[in-house]
Amino acid sequence: MTDPEPRTLDVLDDAERKLLFTEARTANTFAATAVTDDELAVIWDLARWSPSAANSQPLRVLFVRTREGKERLVQHLDEGNKAKTLSAPAVAVLAYDVDFHEQMPTVFPARGDMLRAAFADQTETRETLASYNSALQTGVFLLAVRAAGLAAGPMAGFDKAAVDKEFFVGTSWHSHLVVNIGHPGVDPWFPRLPRVPLEDAVAWA
Repeated sequence: MTDPEPRTLDVLDDAERKLLFTEARTANTFAATAVTDDELAVIWDLARWSPSAANSQPLRVLFVRTREGKERLVQHLDEGNKAKTLSAPAVAVLAYDVDFHEQMPTVFPARGDMLRAAFADQTETRETLASYNSALQTGVFLLAVRAAGLAAGPMAGFDKAAVDKEFFVGTSWHSHLVVNIGHPGVDPWFPRLPRVPLEDAVAWA
């Protein structure tokens, strides 16, 4: 028996790599151009394919687009993040769902009922898994924003407990990142900072 031919995967071209990685930047100002529901739907449709343990998919997203919604949000942000969030056409509050196990019969049909039951009484384990895997999904979410032709401004500087009280009372969601979304505005980028050298960041075995 001969080995099957290896499957060849597509490779991003230079322009696509620049869009997603090498020339992508965190935006600090945004144009007034609206971000549509369709554009936000595209972002989520790309982001939802991220890997996660047992396909648990704990990431949840609150899209904030109204002035009222943004004013409710910015009162809980660090001072330096308020103006740019108010100027962003759309803002995503990324959260994780500690009750992600309730979705296991949907997302892992072969073993869903067993996994849901196994996690039911493991509150601390669910918190750890949800936090870690939503962070993994968040990286893909930021790439999805870029792939949709928009700029992202992720920010961790906010009062998470206050945001949860403001938006997520009565749910099992817990916020972990705020992401401004839109088209870059005037002078949107800070100077590009250096990256850790390869010899200090990569090991071989």
